[in-house]
Amino acid sequence: MTQIASLETNDIERFPDGHIARVDRVAARIEPYDWAFARENEAKIAAHWARLNAEKPAMFNGRILLQHRAVITDGVFHARYFETDYAAFMTWRDAGHPGPALRNGFAMGALRAADGAFLCGRMSGHTANGGMVYFAAGTPDRSDVREDGTVDLAGSVLRELAEETGLTEAELRVGEGWHPVFSPGRVAFMRPLTIDLPADEARALMLSRMKGLEEQELDDIVILRSAADCDRHRMAPFMKPYLSHIFAQD
Repeated sequence: MTQIASLETNDIERFPDGHIARVDRVAARIEPYDWAFARENEAKIAAHWARLNAEKPAMFNGRILLQHRAVITDGVFHARYFETDYAAFMTWRDAGHPGPALRNGFAMGALRAADGAFLCGRMSGHTANGGMVYFAAGTPDRSDVREDGTVDLAGSVLRELAEETGLTEAELRVGEGWHPVFSPGRVAFMRPLTIDLPADEARALMLSRMKGLEEQELDDIVILRSAADCDRHRMAPFMKPYLSHIFAQD
């Protein structure tokens, strides 16, 4: 693991896939920002979204938050977010992240069972990342913004886990600190969570809860007991480095 004392946004962009840091907390806030890409590419965004939506009609073009400034000082990750459309984000992402340094800065619940295994969700086919295996997560949106303008990433972790698996905060233990994992255009804020059940029992509970959810973003719960288990699944580049790092510490 790399401990980072202080870094600016452009330095973050030069990090290789899977670069890991450790911070005590994340201090995030929303602020106005003129995103030239969205303003100058309205026709391109509309056309790209039409293609995506034709393939997966269940996708929704809601309002999300993207991160445009970041610095880590004294163990705190300070981040600034702005609001934009999901369609603009997807077009920017699929175009290779053109323009000034931005990132999808989202929080993930790194859920671990009492026997040490990790529990991840496999995304349903109707979602943007169908078949991919992740911890519960979601790009921040307006529901994560408090009245004072701060972005509640810690709350986002618990909300997303409840929405995707039906687990409640009372059933979980939240660990200390965060592990930001960097990749181009993204930073995944890993938050350690524990459920006091063996992995098989926890998986069965989650699957039973998922049947009653209004929207099923996941089609399965995957149990990972070692770094080698990760190689059997499709994962984003920030997942395997984090899991390998944690398993290596056990």
